[in-house]
Amino acid sequence: MPKFQNKIVWITGASSGIGAALARSFAAEGAHIVLSGRREDALKKVATEISTDTLILPFEVTDYDVLQSKVDEAWTWKGRVDVLANNAGVSQRSLAINTKPQVYTDLINIDLIAPIWLTQLQLPKMVEAGGAHIIAISSVAGRIGPPLRTAYAAAKHGLIGYMDALRAEVSLRHNINVTNVLPGSVATDVSRNAFTADGGQRGKSDSVIDAGDDPMDCAKAILEAVSNNVPELIFAKGGELDMAKLRQSDPEKLFELIAQFGAQIAEKYEAGDDD
Repeated sequence: MPKFQNKIVWITGASSGIGAALARSFAAEGAHIVLSGRREDALKKVATEISTDTLILPFEVTDYDVLQSKVDEAWTWKGRVDVLANNAGVSQRSLAINTKPQVYTDLINIDLIAPIWLTQLQLPKMVEAGGAHIIAISSVAGRIGPPLRTAYAAAKHGLIGYMDALRAEVSLRHNINVTNVLPGSVATDVSRNAFTADGGQRGKSDSVIDAGDDPMDCAKAILEAVSNNVPELIFAKGGELDMAKLRQSDPEKLFELIAQFGAQIAEKYEAGDDD
């Protein structure tokens, strides 16, 4: 029997990238999928690629006034949510010295406060249901603090902290498991959609992102981690993986390396080379 046969999986940011790949991968394992995102047409397209039951539930993750009704709708659909994948988010490409304060507010709202709200509103239901599994898509950036991503790194670091503390409270008492996922470069639109210094959309990708891992490979690794109740999955390779490991094994060495890298990137960025 497939690992997630008849499980109900709710995925935010499901219209593309890692979210869409998670939807396809969970469905291939027999799960029924709640697809959420801002673009209903894109969610419908993903739904056509899935053979199991789907519920299209579009909303803006920071529209806090509607979140409770969306939670109620998702839980009413099949009577439960077994897996919640907090995947919706936006990245950043700008130097801190040039970035408007509102960019920090907007990005942290999307990448940190919104998934906290969506999780908090479901915790009582998860306890009553006898358990669940929460996936939080963070980033290697939340571990190492790379340049051009001060707001993004802050939000993703915060998401790791919230989920780690939540796991400590609910894993043994309530059978609610938490898997933090820290992807490195994955070939998605994350850079193209990133905020710039004034809050606009960047509109182009990075070469490192374009050469990144396939979202389906990332999704498969996440399913394996959830199946084995892995608390943290670092899905990265090369220098990104090395730096993520250094953050724990030799943080002073990481700080030295990332400072040198940051100085080089900042100089290039100020010169107009923003690839």
